[in-house]
Amino acid sequence: MKKKVLVAMSGGVDSSVAAAVLMNDYEVTGATMKLFTNEDIQLDRQKTCCSLDDVEDARYVAHKLGFDHYVYNFGDRFKEKVIDRFNNAYINGDTPNPCIDCNRFIKFNALLKRAELLGMDYIATGHYVRREFDENLQRYIIKKGIDESKDQSYVLYGMTQEQLAKTLFPIGNMTKHQTRAIALEKDLINASKPDSQDICFVPDGDYAGFIERYTQKTLLSVSEKVWELLWVYLPMSFQRMSLKIPSLSAQMTIYSPIQFTVKR
Repeated sequence: MKKKVLVAMSGGVDSSVAAAVLMNDYEVTGATMKLFTNEDIQLDRQKTCCSLDDVEDARYVAHKLGFDHYVYNFGDRFKEKVIDRFNNAYINGDTPNPCIDCNRFIKFNALLKRAELLGMDYIATGHYVRREFDENLQRYIIKKGIDESKDQSYVLYGMTQEQLAKTLFPIGNMTKHQTRAIALEKDLINASKPDSQDICFVPDGDYAGFIERYTQKTLLSVSEKVWELLWVYLPMSFQRMSLKIPSLSAQMTIYSPIQFTVKR
């Protein structure tokens, strides 16, 4: 009897080919995670990553290849663990990586738990990464995908041994060219679909605009943030440092807690 695998399908070509490849050896079921609506992210555009069109693409591929497909709503968890963390990090001056948070809290946590409830043996994704069991170390390890231009191993560093034991990465040994070739051979609707480049909930790349719309807070400009940081840290700093402030066309050199010069 074939083991069962729940494949996370975004509607893109990578996850679709991952499902197609696994059908040779596993009983495949497709799952698309509904993470947000355009209203959730304060966006008027109809087309975003993880949009209704993407869901339909995933469903079409599942129907064409002949396996079941389901849509699971993880919107509340995605808001808490990904979007809110993203906003708070930027507001607090940190640099977030929402893709890593999504993998940690959604794909390899919430989706894996759902798969276990459904009696699945594994989950699978379309990441370009290889998973191997090291006999010497007696543990699973993550290795780069063979296509270094598409390698995604760095976003999976947080996976636990339990998660790795139950996750398959069927296209890690392929190049992107090979992935598209398989999709074309199987006449999949998304064979030529462009790769998504931006954060899925900020498709226009305007992070500041998104945060202001979503939180209803006005963010400080770069120069304003510099002055705010100086106000906080200047009394504690006795080291010489230079700050280039493009928006002010100036360079500030700080020599002590109470002395500084500005060169324009």
